[in-house]
Amino acid sequence: MQVTAATVAPTERSRSPLQELGLISHQFQFELRGFLRNTQARFFTIILPVVFLVIFVGIFGNHTVRLASGATIKQSTYYIPALTSLGIISAAFTNLVIAVVTQRESGILKRRRAAPVPAYVLILGRALVAVVVALFMCALMMAIGSIFYGATLPSHTIPGVAVAAILGALTFCSVGYAVATFIRFADAAQPIVQITLLPLYFISGVFVPQNQIPNWLGNVASVFPVRHLSSALITAYDPTTTGAGFSGGDLAVLAAWAAGGLVVALWRFSWSPRGR
Repeated sequence: MQVTAATVAPTERSRSPLQELGLISHQFQFELRGFLRNTQARFFTIILPVVFLVIFVGIFGNHTVRLASGATIKQSTYYIPALTSLGIISAAFTNLVIAVVTQRESGILKRRRAAPVPAYVLILGRALVAVVVALFMCALMMAIGSIFYGATLPSHTIPGVAVAAILGALTFCSVGYAVATFIRFADAAQPIVQITLLPLYFISGVFVPQNQIPNWLGNVASVFPVRHLSSALITAYDPTTTGAGFSGGDLAVLAAWAAGGLVVALWRFSWSPRGR
């Protein structure tokens, strides 16, 4: 009798829920180790937002910024949530697109698809890493802001930050899988991602406070999820925010982009190389 992977491992139908959770846990640990070992991913996700925070506050000072609600906060307080969104997008979108395209074009995805592991396990493992990194970035930037800049987050809005970070990570994961289907060559992944995101960072209030952006550019930015993730996080730091800190409109737009990205990803996703 020929021994194959299918005869050794339980089939998808025969696996128990506990075994399914075990597969997801294993994949999550694998993806997390890959992220932690990737120097470039760690830098752009964790270090770069902190570097930008120091540079922006050092250059522009710590003057007050007027929010859409009319409230004013210190510039350092504004940049804490704004640059947190940069870290979340790097973890959930930038790293994911580059990794997926590279693995697909090198044949790694095709070989992994042949293993007796459901596709959703591979995808969910990556999404869980993005969520964990997103929550870590929130905690890190909150700590740095509190210790070095006196930027405090009202305790009652912490749930708003957590929900925005989790939904933002899932949204950009979905969009990342969708965008990856349009990139045919591994060498093109990083330039395409950067040329797409950099203008959005500037017009979405991540690098430049929203009150300094012309209205027409703000209207353009409001179509895309970068603006809404940043706004949802900034809302929690707004001293006039009441309740748990949820920004319903921004969260709704993020959810819509998540659904749209998922539909496109399911429609176009390929395990085989596209550039050959």
